[in-house]
Amino acid sequence: MATFKMAFDSLPPSLSSSSSSSSSSSSYVLPDHMRPDLQRVSHTISVPTIDLDLHDRSLLVHQVSEACHSFGFFQVTNHGIPQHLCDAVLDTTTQFFHLPPEQRNQYVTTDHTKKVKIFNYYAKDVEGRKINLWSETFTLPWDPMGQKFLNDVPQNPPQYREVYGEYAREMGRLMERVLGLMSLGLGLDEGALKRSIGEKPELYSQANYYPPCPQPELTMGLGTHTDIVAIAVLLQTQEAAGLQIMKDHQWVSLLPHPNSLVVNVADQIQVLSNGRYKSVIHRAVTNRARGRLSLVMFYAPNDETVMKPIEELTDEHHPPLYKSFTYKQFMHEFRAQEGTIRRVKESFQLTNSLDT
Repeated sequence: MATFKMAFDSLPPSLSSSSSSSSSSSSYVLPDHMRPDLQRVSHTISVPTIDLDLHDRSLLVHQVSEACHSFGFFQVTNHGIPQHLCDAVLDTTTQFFHLPPEQRNQYVTTDHTKKVKIFNYYAKDVEGRKINLWSETFTLPWDPMGQKFLNDVPQNPPQYREVYGEYAREMGRLMERVLGLMSLGLGLDEGALKRSIGEKPELYSQANYYPPCPQPELTMGLGTHTDIVAIAVLLQTQEAAGLQIMKDHQWVSLLPHPNSLVVNVADQIQVLSNGRYKSVIHRAVTNRARGRLSLVMFYAPNDETVMKPIEELTDEHHPPLYKSFTYKQFMHEFRAQEGTIRRVKESFQLTNSLDT
């Protein structure tokens, strides 16, 4: 069976500069067994949509907890971030992807330690042949409290720094609220998860651009994976679906809900919750008709933060499923599994635990 990996590589010919590129080029065509099989995707199973303005707080906590346990993904409405700001940050980021190559190329790099970069993902088959995925990715840091990070944000488009900075401030408030609801859903105090993720978290964003693809059945936008951070919040264009999650061994299409954001439980929350909340496999597929943009804001521990199941969630009936590790150790294992179907958090499971 072919292995699949996501890694940093040199950028393929610019996808954003032209939507007429043919995916029949061998550099984008996946082997049969790695293709998305779009006919076997459920469009009837609905990922939960939660109204954060719900007045019944206990019901709201229950809905968030159940979504984290059963799906690992949920959409939120009435999230408090103005719609005009969401529209502006999507529009500005799209403009960035469509800048002339000579303006964008300064950010293209193969050095994945850089905080600001353009790169592309690729798949790799058993023969070691790299197959480009039908997307481009731009990564930036963010900080809800500071301004220094804005120096890393491109000055073109001219409004990029102002819009991105305002969005970061709003996102900080939203993430703190969502983490609080998640904590309450575990029977903990409201600040438990935030404290466990630690001070000075690692904050970065990833904008993924997926141009229209003439043959979406032959390629992928983003490969199968779980997110390695603690939590991710995704803003996406509404015109086309592309995000799919694994639910009960079946791919489920996450249909965008108007004026919503997508919350994604990631690996560190699964560890902290001792497996009660699930970090689930997901992917992104392409389509013929429209380009698609997603902007994901990631919230992760810093390298020295020790991650382990929260003590209050373990007892003789619920023994710890994971041993302690630093996030630096986790990332070391992540890189060590390059070239495989990564199962990073599973590497830190205790031998007496079941596969979560």
